[in-house]
Amino acid sequence: MDDFILEMRSITKTFPGVKALENVSLSVHRGEIHAICGENGAGKSTLMKVLSGVYPTGSYDGEIVFDGAPVRFHGIRDSEHIGIVIIHQELALVPYLSIAENIFLGNERKGRGGLIDWNKANAEAAALLKRVGLDENPVTPVGQLGVGKQQLVEIAKALSKNVRLLILDEPTAALNDNDSAHLLGLLRQLKEQGITSIMISHKLNEIMAIADSTTVIRDGRTVETMDMSEESATQDRIIRGMVGRDLQSFYPDRQSHPGEEILRVEDWTVWHPTQDRKVVDGANLTVRAGEVVGIAGLMGAGRTELAMSLFGRSYGRNISGRMFVHGKEVRARNVAEAIDAGIAYATEDRKRYGLNLIEDIRRNISSAALDKLAAGGWVNGNEEIKVAEGYRREMNIKAPSVLSVTGKLSGGNQQKVVLSKWLFTDPEVLILDEPTRGIDVGAKYEIYTIINRLVAAGKAVLVISSELPELLGICDRIYTLSAGRITGEKTITDATQENLMALMTKEREQAA
Repeated sequence: MDDFILEMRSITKTFPGVKALENVSLSVHRGEIHAICGENGAGKSTLMKVLSGVYPTGSYDGEIVFDGAPVRFHGIRDSEHIGIVIIHQELALVPYLSIAENIFLGNERKGRGGLIDWNKANAEAAALLKRVGLDENPVTPVGQLGVGKQQLVEIAKALSKNVRLLILDEPTAALNDNDSAHLLGLLRQLKEQGITSIMISHKLNEIMAIADSTTVIRDGRTVETMDMSEESATQDRIIRGMVGRDLQSFYPDRQSHPGEEILRVEDWTVWHPTQDRKVVDGANLTVRAGEVVGIAGLMGAGRTELAMSLFGRSYGRNISGRMFVHGKEVRARNVAEAIDAGIAYATEDRKRYGLNLIEDIRRNISSAALDKLAAGGWVNGNEEIKVAEGYRREMNIKAPSVLSVTGKLSGGNQQKVVLSKWLFTDPEVLILDEPTRGIDVGAKYEIYTIINRLVAAGKAVLVISSELPELLGICDRIYTLSAGRITGEKTITDATQENLMALMTKEREQAA
């Protein structure tokens, strides 16, 4: 008999008008790292919320067997009581509380008289931090930590609950390469200690590197579970299961025919808002009509700072240099003036800055160009719906209607709403900051196809991405940025991951 620590049998979960899961089954071996893959909206997170008690027994059909015995969860505390702990993609930490306070929040270490024993709490927290490889003082406020370290605090918090099955939902989505590697190494260590992990991830290279088994879910149904030690367990097989077809290439073909220069930036310099240092130092770049230009750089290189400062000086101070659109100098002092000048910027953090998640698709799409729909100070609601419906069809936004709440859409569909919003402003230059972060391979392909349509229509597109293969797959030229300075420029025929990385680390090596 197989030694399964977990079996989920024929799980069916329905929301009003939507069947999110239909007879999904999942079996996880004791002590393994089990990956779950699927497109956004496939049902992965819903399945894990069923498992962790977020959706309690009675709200779904099917059975959960843990450690050989059927279990019923009426809430998260029930699942945590037997050692099942989930870490959501949106970390559940309180920034103003200390590391120790966050680790034991709701599970406080008490002494005499029921008061919190801070010495005991800090000592236990220090031991847990050592276990996860985080060299921080337990009294440090969590808000002072980067997202990679916050992820480790979440794992320390799980360990404090005597976790036996750890669930991680997109644990490396917001991490840089070093933090991601550290986290994956930690999962291997926990495996050696007998802790089983389930990891939801879109990063197939990480799954290939760490997973013992992988289950693919598509449209709320289980497609297959594969043993990753088998030769047939390939990225192509996972992709085929996720999207229901072969992707002949990760990137759609495009014929490049750059036209006239649309954007020119000369000697662009930006100072940090509060610190006495330059975050962008004398940058020069150009983008032509019908051209996709990439910006490659390591974390902290100044990529987002450059983009935001170009977009109506929405970041930084003492900004100097010149920017031209169609040969005419643009002095955009705010976002509204940048939009009027034909510049649009799709932020890397769509949930916080790119969208109003409690508002519907219609209002999000119209929000950056309401003047196009207004007369006499009143917005034409019928026209607003007509415009939004047009983008819903054109961008293949999967939602029942444009009145659907944006926060309920999958990541890929939310990104399409962001792009629709900016396309409605009719920009000449579209700056895309991490346009495919946190979305699945099928949705990525759709985003790339949209980019291709934009440049075919003569737009100039500037793409910032942490994924070098992505830049190499979609760009005509790539600039490298390091420590705020542009260190090189490569045409796509000359660019490789190796020579781009050499240019991306150039300034850092000189500084060392």
